[in-house]
Amino acid sequence: MGRNSPPIQTQATARYPEPIDAAADAELVVAAQGGDEAALDVLLRTHYDRVYALCRRITGNDADAADAAQDALIAIVRGLPRFDGRSSFATWVYRVTSNACLDELRRRRRRAVPGLPDHEGSEPADTTAPIDTTVADRLTLDEALARLPDDYRLAVVLRDVADFDYAEIASVLDIPPGTVRSRIARGRAALAASLGGNRAHPPRRPTPQP
Repeated sequence: MGRNSPPIQTQATARYPEPIDAAADAELVVAAQGGDEAALDVLLRTHYDRVYALCRRITGNDADAADAAQDALIAIVRGLPRFDGRSSFATWVYRVTSNACLDELRRRRRRAVPGLPDHEGSEPADTTAPIDTTVADRLTLDEALARLPDDYRLAVVLRDVADFDYAEIASVLDIPPGTVRSRIARGRAALAASLGGNRAHPPRRPTPQP
């Protein structure tokens, strides 16, 4: 997957389980597509933590995350027969989950009286730096993400948590790549300001948690 800019170094990925075994996933997908319910159950259990974590960061609260995660699992089950393996199953799951989150955000917007203002304007240069995790622990980062406008939060999470490149994000959100860059840059800048104006640090791999 392409690397267009340095991601925010968060503990979101650190609290995920061990990396997915793509080969094992592929075998389970074939079995599940053939009607093996046990294989389907293993697939859903293997990916659920990632599905929920992505939903939690995109929606910004537990209740909406639970609804979006449930919708994502249903969509995964229904869409599995059409999964053609052109991407990894994990990437496909992220795309399905992102769309479920988009649907949840749309429902939330319809429930809200005021709409979100358009803060995008002209496209800024994407020169934002990683966030220093020695300053921002996971809870603080979650709170800062929750304060972002939905459009900014969604773009930042898809880039820095789901690890989508700009073209993939543009496809998922159905917006131009330039708008993706704008939202990510502005979202990262807002996060940095919210977290105390952290200085730039070289990207570093998060330490896996037991």
